[in-house]
Amino acid sequence: MSSIATSDRLRIEHDLLGEREIPADAYWGIHSLRARENFPISGSAIGGQPGLVKALACVKMAAARANRDLGVLPADKAGVIVQACQEIIDGALHEQFIVDVIQGGAGTSTNMNANEVIANRALELLGEAKGRYELLHPIQDVNASQSTNDVYPTALRIAMCFSLERLLVAMAELRSAFEAKALEFGDILKMGRTQLQDAVPMTMGQEFLTYAVMLGEDEARLGEARMLMVEVNLGATAIGTGINTDPDYSPLAVQYLAEITGLPLVRAANMIEATQDTGAFVQLSGVLKRVACKLSKTCNDLRLLSSGPQSGLNEINLPERAAGSSIMPGKVNPIIPEVVNQVAYEVIGNDMTITMASEAGQLQLNAFEPIIAWSLVKSISHLEAACATLTHNCVKGITANRERLAQAVQRSAGLATALNPVLGYEAATRIAREAMRTGRPVAELVLEAGLLDAETLAQVLKPEVLTKPYRYRA
Repeated sequence: MSSIATSDRLRIEHDLLGEREIPADAYWGIHSLRARENFPISGSAIGGQPGLVKALACVKMAAARANRDLGVLPADKAGVIVQACQEIIDGALHEQFIVDVIQGGAGTSTNMNANEVIANRALELLGEAKGRYELLHPIQDVNASQSTNDVYPTALRIAMCFSLERLLVAMAELRSAFEAKALEFGDILKMGRTQLQDAVPMTMGQEFLTYAVMLGEDEARLGEARMLMVEVNLGATAIGTGINTDPDYSPLAVQYLAEITGLPLVRAANMIEATQDTGAFVQLSGVLKRVACKLSKTCNDLRLLSSGPQSGLNEINLPERAAGSSIMPGKVNPIIPEVVNQVAYEVIGNDMTITMASEAGQLQLNAFEPIIAWSLVKSISHLEAACATLTHNCVKGITANRERLAQAVQRSAGLATALNPVLGYEAATRIAREAMRTGRPVAELVLEAGLLDAETLAQVLKPEVLTKPYRYRA
C-alpha cells in the first residue's frame, strides 16, 4: 500500500489489486474506497455510529501505547497516532469513516478505514501530506501487532458497553416515571383482569408498580449481560495465537485500553476461543429481546386501559400527542405505545439475525460480526429512544378516570371472590352469577338475600381487604 500525489485534487494509492485515485483531502484511502464500492448495502456508514468509531480509536490508541513501550513503534510515530486517536474520540473526523456497516470480510474494511483515517491525520500532525505512507503506514504502523479479528470484536464490545450505559439510564428514567404514577394512583380501586375477563380488585397503583418492577428486573439482567462485554481478545491477532506480537503486548494493550475507556476490561482466558466465539453477543441480544417483550406487553396494557374512550375500557387517559385520523374528527390514537411496540418487534427480529449469524461461524473465526454489530447497535439505540419517548411523551402525562373505575368495581361480579372466606364458594358463586345475569351490584344482592349485614359487608369489601392478604376472624 503506497501513495503518490498526482494533483492538488487527487492522489494515487496502490494495494495488491492495483492503483486507484483518491481525493487529495480524504483521510480514508484505497481500502476504504474499495469497501464503499463493494458494499452499497444499508446506506449507513460506520461514521454514523459514533460509539463504534470512538471504540475503534480507543483500541488503536491502546495498541500504539503498548507498541511504543515495547519498542515496536518509535515514540514520534506512536505520539501522533495517539493524538489522532484522541481527536477521533473527541468527535473529529467521523465523516471520514465511509464504509457501510454491513460488509463482508469479518470487519476488515472497518479496521482498514480506521487505519487509513488515523494514519493520514497522524501524517498531518507530522507536517506531511496525506498518503505519504512511506513515512507512517496505515497497516505497518497504525495496525502494528493487530488483526481485524481482535480489533473489531474488541471495539464492538467497548461500543456495546458505552451504548448499554445510555440504555440503562433511559430504562431507569422510565421506571421512575412508572413508580411516580404508582404512588399517584395508590388509592384508586379497580378491577384486575385475567384472560381479559374481570378477576378481582386491585389498586391502579399496584398495576403501575408492576411495570416499574419489570423494568427494574430487566435493568439487572442488562447489567449482567454488560459485564460479559468487558472480556476482550485484544492481542489475539488472526486466530487467537498472538502471532506477530510481543509476548507482553496483549496484557499491556488491554491495560492501556481499560485506562482509556474507563471500563473494567480483562483479557480473555483463552484467546483462540474468544476470537471465534460470539456467545456473549447472543446473550446480550437475548436480554434485549426480553426487555423488548416486556416493554411491548406494557404498551399493550396501556393501549387496552385507554381504549375507547367511550366504548372501551377508558380507565386511563394517555396524553394526546397528535390528531389520529384524516377522516374521523376528534380521534386520537395511542401513538407512543404503538411506536414502542414496533421497536420491540424490530429488536425481536434483530435477535434472530444475531442468532443465525453467531451460529454461522466456522472454525477459528466468525465472519458475520458486522451484521451482529449492526443489529445490536440498532436494538440498543432504538430501545433507548423508545424508553425516552414512552417516559416523556406518555407515562408522565397519564391520568386516571377515577369515577369510571369506581363504578366498574361496584358493577363487577368479580367482587364476589372476596365473599368466599365468609359465605363459602357455592354461595359466592350464586351471587356472582346473579350479578352477571341482572347487572346489579354484588353488595346489593348480598344485602337483599340477607347473607350479611351492612357492617360486615362493608368490612369485607374494604379496599385493604380486597387488594392484599387479610386474616378473617370468625
